[in-house]
Amino acid sequence: MNARLEKITRIAKAGLWGRRTQKTKMLILGRSLSDGLLFKLVIYLLLSIVAYLYLQPILYMVSTMFKTLSDLLDPTVKWIPREVTWENVTKAINGLQYPQALRNTALIALSCSIAQVIVCAMTGYALARLALPFKGLFTALIILTFLIPPQIIIIPLYVIFSKLGLLNTIFVFLIPAIFGQGLKGALFILIFRQFFKSQPPSLEEAARLDGASTSRLFFGIMLPLARSACLVVFLFSFIWYWNMYYEPSMFLAKGFTPLSIRLDMLEEVLNPTLLGNTRTIVNPVTESTKMAAAFLIIAPPILVFMFLQRWFVSGIERTGIVE
Repeated sequence: MNARLEKITRIAKAGLWGRRTQKTKMLILGRSLSDGLLFKLVIYLLLSIVAYLYLQPILYMVSTMFKTLSDLLDPTVKWIPREVTWENVTKAINGLQYPQALRNTALIALSCSIAQVIVCAMTGYALARLALPFKGLFTALIILTFLIPPQIIIIPLYVIFSKLGLLNTIFVFLIPAIFGQGLKGALFILIFRQFFKSQPPSLEEAARLDGASTSRLFFGIMLPLARSACLVVFLFSFIWYWNMYYEPSMFLAKGFTPLSIRLDMLEEVLNPTLLGNTRTIVNPVTESTKMAAAFLIIAPPILVFMFLQRWFVSGIERTGIVE
């Protein structure tokens, strides 16, 4: 009798242990590979590594901008400074002429981006929906303008803007944007073309039966449907206009200077001896000030992206960029 009870007890313990093992296995591995805890830990680990690779330059920038000269030269101080100073931020603001340069950069980025959204949307809709002659040829020419490097046409553009008296003004960027040939304008036209081609023709047919004209059809029906595409184009255009350096260095060498040009001139402002001045070097090590200046430049686009991130991601999914 005792042997039978012991056998039953062993079987019960074995069954209980098997159920616990199966439950633990399901928790770690899951019913499928993507449901298990192990898979999620691996994914989180990979995402953390990728996030660190992207955030490490910003973290280094923020850490360096608050370091004193002694902390900067001390190899034992890497991330956390012994003494936090705002002097580098003050020098960066003064060296960049930050309020004026920020206003110039924001004016260029906002005005040109809004112009590109409107004009590229109209052009993309015409190429996608209207019965235009030589529409395929126009599309091919637009793609060709996207493939031509800007260095090839920069000298003719400089001569044209110089003769028109537009150098060192915002119009050297605003006028091409109004005509759909701003920074990456061809790409934005193709994005809108892809979006409007994906819309059902029944929307236009119903509107035309009600007597809607082409302009009313576009501004009243199709453009509101393209809000996601407009947001994607606006953000891409805003970032590219904000970060551009080559074109402003040619057209805005003095006077109406954006932040990118002021950053390039920062070393000369901090150390006038580089221009042949006989005075002693005032700032022998300017890395902290340069990091502060770089952070001041990238902070506004980061804030804009953080505010519009949710709509930006959903917009990319709807505009056909992935396709």
